[in-house]
Amino acid sequence: MSNKLEIYLEEISHFLSGREEREEILSEIRSHILEKAAMEHGETGDAALDKVIATYGPARKVAEKYLDGRPIIAPAYRRYLFRYATVLFTVHALLTVIAVVFKEDFIFFPFLFMPRLGVIEAVMYLPTAFLTDLGVVTLVLYFITQSGKDIRLPWPKLAVDLDEVMPPTKSFWASRIPTAVGAVFMLAITDFALYLFARHHTIFFVNLDFANPRPLFTPGAGRRLSMIVIAMFAASTMTLLVKLFTRSRWVDTTSNVVSLALIGLMLRQPFESLFAVDISERLLPKIKFGLRFLLLFIASVVTVDLIQNLVVLGRKKLAKLS
Repeated sequence: MSNKLEIYLEEISHFLSGREEREEILSEIRSHILEKAAMEHGETGDAALDKVIATYGPARKVAEKYLDGRPIIAPAYRRYLFRYATVLFTVHALLTVIAVVFKEDFIFFPFLFMPRLGVIEAVMYLPTAFLTDLGVVTLVLYFITQSGKDIRLPWPKLAVDLDEVMPPTKSFWASRIPTAVGAVFMLAITDFALYLFARHHTIFFVNLDFANPRPLFTPGAGRRLSMIVIAMFAASTMTLLVKLFTRSRWVDTTSNVVSLALIGLMLRQPFESLFAVDISERLLPKIKFGLRFLLLFIASVVTVDLIQNLVVLGRKKLAKLS
């Protein structure tokens, strides 16, 4: 038997699932190649088999012919994919908040391990958790599809489906007037923040007397926090300007990722020796908790919006494939 034929069949097998079905398909392809070589070249030697394999087609294309009509996930279950992933992620997010607030870890072996997380770790953990939940649901629906059984899955009704909401019909310019106003407003805020930073090396002050301002934070901390906040302003401004020309969800997704990264940088700033003004020792823990809670809340809102954008993008991708 030609070594090239065995290599070719081995490559085709990489795209096939199910041991019995795979062996049956490979046996059929082997027979076809051998018969074609015998008919066209009068032999089944290495040279003849090599010529037939060269005209038979790429391994992936050959495998797809046998897999045509056998989807990884049945079309009937595609809407369940993101619905179940959202439900699972909601539980995951609640446990994450509990782990951060109560500083506890959870182990539901072998289904879930929730380590003790800090605020910044939780912000970075949530998007990864969603991808994990999506993968788990995909794997379950794959096994259900491949079983061939008619399994009736419950449909959790959480709220109005995204695809059931009909967006209001507006003209091109009418729909972009609020975006343009927001872009101008954010551009003005960003410019003013840059002016303050260039003049005073901070944008945080105790008083509003710009002739003799009193910085709220120490020079180093004020400079770092100011640069992060200005970057957030600039990112929001760029997002609104880009959305004047396109409504792609990728714009919002990119903005969400950048915002989460900047919030993470802000949460990593040391709290010790942060303020340049005298603050009571009794108030410091409360202020620290309040600031972190506020940033975590903002990060949670941004994360929810990021997940929603990813869900919509995923549904559109599935709709194109179906």
